[in-house]
Amino acid sequence: MASSFRLATGAFTTLALIAAPLAAQTPPASPAPASPAPARQLPPLEPVAQGPDTPWLFKGSDIPPDRSWTYGVLSNGLKYAVRKNGVPPGQVAIRVAIGTGSLMETDSERGFAHLIEHLTFRGSVHVPDGESKRVWQRLGVTFGSDSNASTSFTQTVYKLDLPSATPAGLDESMKILSGMMAEPTLTQAALDAERPVVLSEQREQPGPQVRFGDAVRALFFAGQPLSDRSPIGNVDTLQAATAASVKAFHDRWYRPDRAIIVIAGDADPAILEAMVKKHFAGWQGNGPSPAEPKFGSPKAGEPVAAAVSEPTMPTLVQMAVLRPWTVGDDTILFNQERMIDQIALRILNRRLESRARAGGSYISAGANLDDVSRSANITQLSILPLGDDWAAALRDVRQSIADAMRTAPTQAEIDREVAEIRAGMENEVRTAPVTAGALLADNLIAATDIRETVAGPETSLRIFEGAVTKKFFTPARVQAATKKVFAGTATRAIVNTRTPDPTAQTKLTAALTQKIAGSASRRSGQGAIGFDRLPSLGKPGAITARSMALSDPPIERVDFANGSSLLLFPNESETGKVYVRVRFGRGLNALPADRRTPAFAADLALVASGIQTPKGVLGQEELDRLTGGRQIGLSFGIDDDAFSLSGITTAADLADQLKLIAAKLQSPAWDPAPVARARAVMLASYDALGASPDGVMARDLDALLHDNDPRWGTPDRKEIEALTPAAFKALWAPLLASGPVEVQVFGDVQQQPAIDAVAATIGAMAPRPAATTPPPPVRFPAHVATPVTRTHSGQPNQAAAAIAWPTGAGSAGLAESRKLEVLAAVFRDRLLDRLRSQAGVSYSPNVDNGWPVGLPGGGRIMAIGMVPPDKTGFFFDLARELAADLVKTPVPEDELDRAKLPVIQMVARMSSGNMFWMNQTQGGTRDPARLAAIPGIINDIRATTPAELQALASKYLVPARDWSMQVLPEKK
Repeated sequence: MASSFRLATGAFTTLALIAAPLAAQTPPASPAPASPAPARQLPPLEPVAQGPDTPWLFKGSDIPPDRSWTYGVLSNGLKYAVRKNGVPPGQVAIRVAIGTGSLMETDSERGFAHLIEHLTFRGSVHVPDGESKRVWQRLGVTFGSDSNASTSFTQTVYKLDLPSATPAGLDESMKILSGMMAEPTLTQAALDAERPVVLSEQREQPGPQVRFGDAVRALFFAGQPLSDRSPIGNVDTLQAATAASVKAFHDRWYRPDRAIIVIAGDADPAILEAMVKKHFAGWQGNGPSPAEPKFGSPKAGEPVAAAVSEPTMPTLVQMAVLRPWTVGDDTILFNQERMIDQIALRILNRRLESRARAGGSYISAGANLDDVSRSANITQLSILPLGDDWAAALRDVRQSIADAMRTAPTQAEIDREVAEIRAGMENEVRTAPVTAGALLADNLIAATDIRETVAGPETSLRIFEGAVTKKFFTPARVQAATKKVFAGTATRAIVNTRTPDPTAQTKLTAALTQKIAGSASRRSGQGAIGFDRLPSLGKPGAITARSMALSDPPIERVDFANGSSLLLFPNESETGKVYVRVRFGRGLNALPADRRTPAFAADLALVASGIQTPKGVLGQEELDRLTGGRQIGLSFGIDDDAFSLSGITTAADLADQLKLIAAKLQSPAWDPAPVARARAVMLASYDALGASPDGVMARDLDALLHDNDPRWGTPDRKEIEALTPAAFKALWAPLLASGPVEVQVFGDVQQQPAIDAVAATIGAMAPRPAATTPPPPVRFPAHVATPVTRTHSGQPNQAAAAIAWPTGAGSAGLAESRKLEVLAAVFRDRLLDRLRSQAGVSYSPNVDNGWPVGLPGGGRIMAIGMVPPDKTGFFFDLARELAADLVKTPVPEDELDRAKLPVIQMVARMSSGNMFWMNQTQGGTRDPARLAAIPGIINDIRATTPAELQALASKYLVPARDWSMQVLPEKK
């Protein structure tokens, strides 16, 4: 059963350097009562028997089918599932999955599944080369985000999201998709045109990470096809591909009996079903259906350890316990028993995180349970050591595992996880009516790949509550599950070291076989922490004014006596969700422009540093317990003109969400441990930034585009090493106390309770006057005759190039900034056609428009792309040629429409959610021009004319003002 309850689903995960503080994510639960009971009584979920009307997705399962879907199988064997979903309104999400991936390829066909994915988009029986993109643009589709595809080890999925889908547009789209599947244009000319694009995609992959991933698969899945079958293929087989060999692969695997179509959208399911039948019923396979491939099982006797040395990657260990992947019936009992496994791992992960927070031998460590590409069921451990002592980190993690296996968890630990899971699942039930159709379609397709069913949120919750009722979650059963998930056919591990170590593999082999005895001591329970532990905030603030900030949508402004303001938008567009953002101070405008500060560590350390209370500090562990079982989050951000603390909550939890934010602002603590951890994380990942051209761009480009202003860009290694808790506090203590304060509360909440909650929290704080000093200027770099050059230490065939032109900033120019979005869209489409589709030298070039509303300057239009080292000059020449043509020649009407419609549709879809309106209105209480510009958003785009675009190009795309940068490989 596919469910968000699972730690991981159907994908082989790699190490994340560090998880964000738990308080900044879905909050963990504090200990619940010893015998947790459902928050609301649900009828028991009775197993259902198989029958003639059992949908294909539920064959062999006793889980009640989700009847919001209409399921069917055509006479040619094609399976489908369709449903009505109006999120966002007017959109229809279409997914076509073909049961083939890199594991179906022979040695001479490596990369063919992915190559065909590319070729199908170029042209087919119903559209000439390149025309499908133009057809869909006229329907408001954005290439890359609304129309895309992906190839995995076992499946190729084509995705199309049609905004404002009309019957004619849906019919045309289904016709095109049917031709793409049955009769793509697989001519030699098409192959010769697309092959360079695929090779560009392969070339642009990050070398160290790819090599490490290949080494992981080679070790973990030794003796199985997965060990050596990357979807991207290899250069030799791609170069040797012919139209005949590619067509042979297509004819073998692209068959209706290996296809699944899933559609979720704002249309009658009967119409969606009719579209499937109309356009796909006539599809017939060529020749006999191939036998289902065998992917093998993990084998004992293969090497248990491996060592690699990628100097630009951090020292890290990945360990796996492997078991055979089996196809069983996806039943209620199966899912309930798997929930025990997940709770066992959640308890272990919480212990590992607590140990890391306390300053252990590792920065982060975590375990997950996964089914990988129908090749193995795997318990995977990822460990990021503190420094280079991987052996100590591995030993300490194995010690925690041994403890969990030897000593059963306390019931309080189990109940904490049960409470957190229940809170999350109940929230999914509440928000189910506003789940996007595209997400529902993606989830169903993912489930089919690993042979699982899909259950709706309430069914999933009832399965979970059934396990609680049957007392599945006891210390003995969770302990047994811990032992089970760490037992298997083989245990293997790989280590990456910064410098070559010929003894590392031997050391790792010995470390895996070293016996580690778990502690016999039992863990003492930790009591719950209530919100009464937070410092008092004073009397609720008095309201000094109320007015309508915006009439459509109706957003109210409320001003309080302490100078804070509220923007409030009660609405039911996202059932069960309330978005809270508290903006304070001046953001980047408050940071010095003449020196580097510890601002860079705030994302990792500021929230985690805790809250000071009369009874002591509430640190990371205590904040987790405080917010346990509640929908309360806490995340920090730095905007152009404000800092922010925010969370996603519910109407029931809104008051406490605001109390938490107010307490952090008024009474911050300064625990040094998160600062030390932030420093360790940044140092561990620093060298990776120099190992690829896109890494160097990420490190240096922002600062260079702001004329080396230290408020932008990444600090160097010495600056990171110099970070201290004292310096961090010296910067952030006054900034956390700065004003003004603007609160945004948008979502499913009643007006008066929301106002009362803000008055009792943010409105009760001491006044925070706004700074009166002008912000530092923001500079664009001077024109350069030759590109600024940086180097990277990675692949010698990789380079990157960027060229930018300065534009504007501020709220007075918002209407012009929207027209610049259209200009950037035209520029982007032309660059993509010329650089990717025609020249084949870059996989994903982009043109971006940046217009900072909250800064006095810094706007730009920028073209950027990864290219071969000898093609940076070609990139700059082409970008300047396209810019000059936009200045010289008006954009044709059809091309302009194809640029405007996707932008308009993107705005229309985003405007159905609260985050869109929060982003548009933020800062509006201090800068009313932002609010005044909102009603014109769509018309500013729709009314854009060829003459206006030409005038904007003449105004901004000035050759004497452009600035360029290239990243080339180091000379070795």
